[in-house]
Formats: sequence, C-alpha cells, structure tokens
Amino acid sequence: MPKEFTEQDAALLDELGVEVEPKQATRHTAREERIIAGFEEIQRFVDLHGRAPESGEDRDVFERLYAVRLGRIMQDDESRRVLAPMDRQGLLSGPAGAESSHPDALDDEGLLAELGVGAGAPDLTDLRHVRSRAEKRAAEEIANRTRCEDFDRFRPLFEQVQKEIDAGIRQTRPFGRKAEIEPGRFFVVGGQKAYVAEMGQVFTQGYGDKDARLRVIFDNGTESNLLRRSLQRALNKDQAGRRITEATAGPLFADHTADSDQPSGTIYVLRSKSDLPFISEHRNLIHKIGVTSGNVEERIAGAKLQPTFLMADVEIVATYGLYNIARSKLEHVIHRVFGPARLEIEIKDRFGNPVLPREWFLVPLHVIDQAVEKIRDGTITEYAYDTNTASLIG
Repeated sequence: MPKEFTEQDAALLDELGVEVEPKQATRHTAREERIIAGFEEIQRFVDLHGRAPESGEDRDVFERLYAVRLGRIMQDDESRRVLAPMDRQGLLSGPAGAESSHPDALDDEGLLAELGVGAGAPDLTDLRHVRSRAEKRAAEEIANRTRCEDFDRFRPLFEQVQKEIDAGIRQTRPFGRKAEIEPGRFFVVGGQKAYVAEMGQVFTQGYGDKDARLRVIFDNGTESNLLRRSLQRALNKDQAGRRITEATAGPLFADHTADSDQPSGTIYVLRSKSDLPFISEHRNLIHKIGVTSGNVEERIAGAKLQPTFLMADVEIVATYGLYNIARSKLEHVIHRVFGPARLEIEIKDRFGNPVLPREWFLVPLHVIDQAVEKIRDGTITEYAYDTNTASLIG
C-alpha cells in the first residue's frame, strides 16, 4: 500500500469503490495502452466467433468497426511492433492493409456515420474511446457466466421479487456501498436482476482490501462465480445499476404497526351520492378507488364541487392503511386490475367543461377486499377482473 494511505483510509476507499493500487513502472505510453486495449477487444471478438472481424454490408456495425481498426493496425508499423508479442491468434500475420482494400470496407467517415459519430471525430487508430483495461476486467467477470443447472430453485425467487416490485413492496434504489452485497440480496446490473445466492469466506487481498467469492444467479438462467469487488465495480459503473430493497413492507394494511413501520398513505373506497339515474340505479356497485397521502375526510371535502367526485357528495365505505409502500405504484396496480370495469361517464364541471373521471369502477366491495388481500400476499399481478363473473380470475 502507498505510504500516504493507512489501512483505515484504504478500507474507506474500498467501500466507495475506489481502487487503491501501488504505482508501477509504466511499460507503455498512453497511446500504446490504447492500441493494446483496442486490439484486446478484437481478440475477444475472435475468441467468441472463431474468425477475424469482417466489414461486409451484412455485418454488425461494431464488427465492421473492429475490421477497420484491425486493418489500420496492420498498416501501422508502430502498432504491429507493440502488439506482436500478444498476437496469440495470428491476426497480424495477414497482408498489411488487406482489410482496407476489401471492396465492402467503409472509410472512416462512413463507418463513424454508421455509429452516429459526427465529423471531427479522432482517427480510429487513436482508439480514444476504448475502455480502460481495469474497466474491462470488471466487465468480463460479470459477463463470464455459465448455465445455472439448478435454476428451478431460483426461478420462483425472481418471480416473487418482480411481483413485489410491481406491488410496491420492494423498490429499486441506486447502489451505495459494498456492505449491501451479501447473500439473499437482489440487484439490477447490466439490465438483469441478479441474486447473491452464496458468499465464500472473506479474505484479505494485497493492499489490505477485503473480498469474497460470490455465486451470483441472473434472471436469464445463468450464473457467475465472481468477486464481491467485481460486482461492486459493475454496479458503480452501470448508470442503471440498482439494488432491490428488502421486502420489509410489514403490515401493509393492519390495525396496528411496528415502531419501524413508516406510514405512506391510505387506500380509500367511496360511493357517490349523485342523483344521476345510472349512479342511483347501481350505487352499491359503483366505487371510486384511490390512494392518498393525507386524511381521507380532508381529501373528500368539497366533493360536490369536483368532477373527479362526480360533482356530488360521497361516503367512505372502506379504508386500508399503507405502510412502507410506494402508493403511486400501488394505485397504478389497482387501476390496472380493475381497468376492464372502469366507469365511462362524462361529467360537466362547474364551468360547463366536460370531464372524464378515471377512478370510478363497477366492482363489488367484496372483490375490492379480495384485491387488497392479493396485494398483501404479493400475488395481485397474477389476477385480473372479469366483468362477466364480477370476480378476480388468475
């Protein structure tokens, strides 16, 4: 460890995802490092596809980029000299400039246009936008996955987590510290949900930083045996990387709560006192279902002046307290379930303007109670409301 860092400093930096490494004598110039990093990307393409990249019109634009890059490297004596010791696939043994003479090859402007890069971009041989080798090592560990042979054990976990996210019981939040990575936790990295199934014994690497080997299961049925630090780096570098909060919603709807429960609102069910013929005829079936963060009585004050309340007074027929739950997401879920029974009615506001209220539904109260129970056990996303039978169906 460099002398200016104490072990405590290193531990703090480690928690923040900052790598602390001793300075080493530089073997290559900055330009040579970029050339090497760009060549390694080409080598990985060859490892994956078993052939050199080609620049035909039917090829992926990034394969065409690799092909042009390889051609420029082969034309450049300095690049060939730097890369010769690492050319394990014999990519530099072909005739120099062969790629650039390919009848389908794009020039720099054409290729950069394909990539959406405007004029004035640096020459491809500069390789300015190639990721650093440290960044690639972390990404490779995440990408190096194998088929999860016992994925049937984990599939129900991912399905349940998604239900709890849809119901607002769990949330996704920005990743913060390495300490959040532990067995049983869920994350989103590279656009996929990841579950930390196992963690090996913690050990101390060089420079005093602690690490552990993880077994991480991904929701596409693959798994990876990677270091805790590698998952931390990947989450820090992924702008969309998230941690999924624990399902600690507690009593979502209950008469009592624990000290740690945080009230977040109330589901309310109302009936209208409107004298409109259709409302009067079906009064016991027509309900407004909403969610508020405040007092329900205050929410309905002045109802007869508001088109959302059908320009009439209302009565409260049921309320359910919310704790530790995202009320806006929950309201969306409820309205999606009962969407087929939404009441289509046009009301004129007090200025004579037509308004279409969106929170009134032709649903019996006992079915609303059933939906609340489905929200509580996390299964609501499996159900929809059937208007023919006036019931929830799975």
